[in-house]
Amino acid sequence: MNSRDMFPALALIGVLLASSMSAQAEDKKYPNWKGEWDPIFARMPGQQLRFDPSKPFAKGQEAPLTEEYKKIYEDNLAEIARGGQGLFLYHASCLPSGMPSMMSTGRHEWIITPETTYFHREDDMRRIFTDGRPWPVDLEPTYQGFSIGKWIDEDGDGVYDVLEIETRGPFKSPRTYDASGLPLAFDGESSFKERVFLDKSNPNILHDVITVYDHALTRPWTADKTYRRGAKKYPNWSRLTCLEGTNYVTIGKEYYLVSGDGYLMPTTKDQPPPDTRYFPKSQK
Repeated sequence: MNSRDMFPALALIGVLLASSMSAQAEDKKYPNWKGEWDPIFARMPGQQLRFDPSKPFAKGQEAPLTEEYKKIYEDNLAEIARGGQGLFLYHASCLPSGMPSMMSTGRHEWIITPETTYFHREDDMRRIFTDGRPWPVDLEPTYQGFSIGKWIDEDGDGVYDVLEIETRGPFKSPRTYDASGLPLAFDGESSFKERVFLDKSNPNILHDVITVYDHALTRPWTADKTYRRGAKKYPNWSRLTCLEGTNYVTIGKEYYLVSGDGYLMPTTKDQPPPDTRYFPKSQK
């Protein structure tokens, strides 16, 4: 290679080195949230899936519901007591849990890039855009909502400490906080604000302080969700989905069980069979 040909090559090497150094400097600005995270729950009776992990399941959550939604919740609990699924029917049928219950349970990971931070849990995914984009005006209803975040360096050491997130709808409904059918408003107009950060005394504990703004509530409702980082260097991420192995079938608003010999069985006393009006009548 003659000297004239060396200059473009050296220039390219310089650009690549500068780009690599810039990327490394950019990476060092972000906190280390790598690894697998599991929700931390205090040991209490009832299911672990609950919005406020410091309070008991179901009514023990003491959700600040409006009078209208208190009645809706009570009717839902009565249906569950009869053997039904109540308002939890749709998630029990393997539709996505959506916000905020998707942040309450399940092993997950955080994937941080300069433009977008991803929350990934089994078959659920949130995209949190941190690239400064404006709020879109033509959103379609989803289970997860649309999230815009902002990284903050609170102690001024050059490394981000906190990810602030705002999530807006419209959301697909109905959605519930937990398997007791604790409801969010059916209008799908919830919004959420979160502060996600590592615990100051333990870098293997992550906090998600989340506040719900919803028309089913008399006031905003806040909970501090905490997660513990797993010790595995190479986690074995689950690829299972809710539909695998389930023996339940939802037809309309009725929830049936498929027996071992392949027939539908009722799940509640005096449950009506499915409407077969569009099937040909069996020959006698």
